[in-house]
Amino acid sequence: MKYMLMMNTTDIGHPPITEWDPVDVKAHIEFMGVFSKGLVETGELVTAEGLAMPDQAKIVTARDGAAPAITDGPFPEAKEFLAGYWIVDVDSTERALEIAAAASASPGPGGIKLNHPIEVRQVMSAPEVDV
Repeated sequence: MKYMLMMNTTDIGHPPITEWDPVDVKAHIEFMGVFSKGLVETGELVTAEGLAMPDQAKIVTARDGAAPAITDGPFPEAKEFLAGYWIVDVDSTERALEIAAAASASPGPGGIKLNHPIEVRQVMSAPEVDV
């Protein structure tokens, strides 16, 4: 079963990674590298990516008979945003939850665990359709 694990970051007690001490950034990146390498070694990692900061995001909305509307996003008052994701292929929901818990414990400033929420959702396959 495939699951998408989405790391959401919030403004809870630490600055954004762009303001961290370089030593803390390095420790965080090294943790993520070791974490991902472990998933590769077990054959569970399908893909993983970190995402740019929200101030670089655009929101595109189709409009009937007109060019799509393109706005900056997400909204500045948002305190939580998607920082990155993993897609894993595992034998059980329990294993996906174990992986999410390990990712949540990534180190932040001063080596303190971030405990970011990780949303876990099964990747659904398309229903079989007779052609």
